[in-house]
Parts: sequence; C-alpha cells; structure tokens
Amino acid sequence: MRRGCDNSPGDTRKSEGDKQAGVIFWIAGSPVADWQTMVSKIYAMLRFRFWILGLVSLGMAALAYGGAATRPASEEILRARIMVKGPLLLHLPGIAGPRWNDRRMLAGLRDGGVKANFVIYDWTEHDPGIDALQGYARNHREAKKIADMIAAHAAADPDSPIYLTAHSGGCALAVWALENLPATVKVQTVLLIAPALSPGYDLTAALRHVEGKTFVFASTLDVVVLYSGTKIFGTMDGVRSPAAGFAGFVQPPSADPLEYQKLVQFQYRKDWAKYFDFGDHIGGMSRPFAQAVLAPLIDPIPAPSTRPGAGSDSSRQ
Repeated sequence: MRRGCDNSPGDTRKSEGDKQAGVIFWIAGSPVADWQTMVSKIYAMLRFRFWILGLVSLGMAALAYGGAATRPASEEILRARIMVKGPLLLHLPGIAGPRWNDRRMLAGLRDGGVKANFVIYDWTEHDPGIDALQGYARNHREAKKIADMIAAHAAADPDSPIYLTAHSGGCALAVWALENLPATVKVQTVLLIAPALSPGYDLTAALRHVEGKTFVFASTLDVVVLYSGTKIFGTMDGVRSPAAGFAGFVQPPSADPLEYQKLVQFQYRKDWAKYFDFGDHIGGMSRPFAQAVLAPLIDPIPAPSTRPGAGSDSSRQ
C-alpha cells in the first residue's frame, strides 16, 4: 500500500498544493524540504548575486585596464593645462590609470553644469595595476608633484576655486597631495569615490587644506575590490583590511574633531540604480550619477532634489 505522502517515482499524483509549493521551491533553485531551507537558499542566492556584481565590476575594470588609455600629457602640456586661469578641476584616476570610466564621470560633471578647466593626471607613471597599488614611496613622490601643481595654480589665480576628484587608489594620492600643500593653500571641494585607503587613516592634515567639504562615497556591495581585494593585496597605505570605500572612514582618536566636520560620507543607496550606480566599484563613476548626484556637490548652490542625504550630515564618528 502506498502512503499518502509517498513521493516515490512511481507516484505521479500531486495535489494542487504540492504543485504550488513546487513552483515556489523552484524559485530557490531546487526542491527543498521546508520553508526554512528555502529562505536559506534565497539568502544564499542574494549573497551570490552580490559576488557576481562584484566580479562583473572587476571584469569591467579589467576591460578598462586593457582598453585604450588617455594619452599621457608631457610635463609642459600638463603644466600649461594646470596654469589656465579660472576654476580648476583636477581628477586622479585609480590604479589602472585614466580610463573610460574616468572620462564618463567627468562628462557627467559637465552635463551637471560644473564649469571648470578639467585636467586628468596619471599618477601611475605608466606602470598601472598592483605595482601602482603597492608603490608606496613612488606614490608619495607623485602626491608631492600633485601638490606642487595645485599650489602653482593657486599662486597664478588665487581667486579661482580648485576642485579635487578621485577614484579608488587615486583617493589616496588626493589625500597625500592635500597633506603636502603649503599652509596657505586650500581647495574648495573634494570628492573621494570608492577610496582605497584604510578606514582608520587620519584625514586631519588633509582636511586642513579643504575650504568646503570632502565628500566620500562608499558601498558595502563593493565586495570583490574593496573588501576581499584590499584584504589580500592591501590598501593604498599598506593595510590589509577592507578599504574606506567599503564602509567609510572611521574617525581615529588622534583626529581633530573640528576638521572632521568637513567630512561628509554617503553609503550606497539602492535608488541610485536609476543613475546606473549599482553599488559596484565603478558604479559611482557613471555619467548619469555624476550629473545628478556629484555635480550638485561641486556647484556652489547644490540642488536639494539631487543631493544625497539632503538636509543631513552623514559623516561617521
């Protein structure tokens, strides 16, 4: 005699409830015994989705790394660009050097109404990748060069604002360049997108050279690059831990609380997906995101409707 709950291959009879449950369980990937197991499988699927998103991001970064780079400017051409009078926006790319994601971000800033002389500086010395990530001494020499460029523009046109933007590893160069500025030189606004510095890095010395705000964009979905990647290969300052671009900077005990009032941090928001920022390593570099979210932060009169976290300071203590 066959039992009522027998689901042996010979039993082809299924109730409507069994069929409905089968459809639901199929969503989780395979038949499961109970709801608890199904929920666990769905959770595992979501975690897998985030890893896939990170791998796609890493693949896109690798594609950008292998694609055509912005032709490096000679020292003379670069200095001429820096010395153009008027507002200056200096952008520092990640360890891959200047790529398409940097160009599209700057295009978005222009779309958003930012009016400035846009200059991209390749600090990798045409030696991108892991060498750029771990070239600590060389990177500090490059940061001094960047500081000299900023100071030269400030001396030539002291009434024009200077904006500093950076992505990933370039954020470390931005911070170190600020630290190297003369005491009287300040930039107006700093944007740090997915910074590859360690979370506890003391930003006090850098913030002293910022007149307005330093905005940081982080994402806990950036698992492959700024969580696993920096735990394996280290951050730009040589710490093997998740980077600040994963969960944000943490104010260390040695920091100056007054300077840290200039630091405003934003964790990824799911509604930014409409701007093609999906929380991955290069999501914050999308052209629509730069136009709608980043540009208003640089503009002297930000649009409240597009500012992230308008009306609140999301800096972390």
